[in-house]
Amino acid sequence: MGQQQLLLIILGVIIVGVAIAVGLSLFSAQSIQANKDAIINDLNNIAANAYQFRIRPSSMGGGQGAYTGYAIPSKMATNANATYVATPAANTVTIVATSASNASNVVTVVIDSNGNPGSWTYAGDFL
Repeated sequence: MGQQQLLLIILGVIIVGVAIAVGLSLFSAQSIQANKDAIINDLNNIAANAYQFRIRPSSMGGGQGAYTGYAIPSKMATNANATYVATPAANTVTIVATSASNASNVVTVVIDSNGNPGSWTYAGDFL
């Protein structure tokens, strides 16, 4: 083989290698974003559940206008996306979600007295 043919083969191998590396990087980023989106969706559902608890009278198992005593239902506390832990106070509840795929990926949200999620914070690969 000539020198030009060898250079073209080497160039082709390098291009294929770079293409594979870029493809893996894109797949990993998409996987992380999909997990983050699923956790945010779960947190919105938990926020709605917490607000329902807050506005429900205590005679019906609710909080009578406070989040105090709220606990995430067991079916919502853990799933394929994450594990969720609530810290209720009188007018707010803080929910921390730890990703099931990577424990360093964490989303924290504070639910206000009107049931609105706010003060979102992200850690790990979710930044």
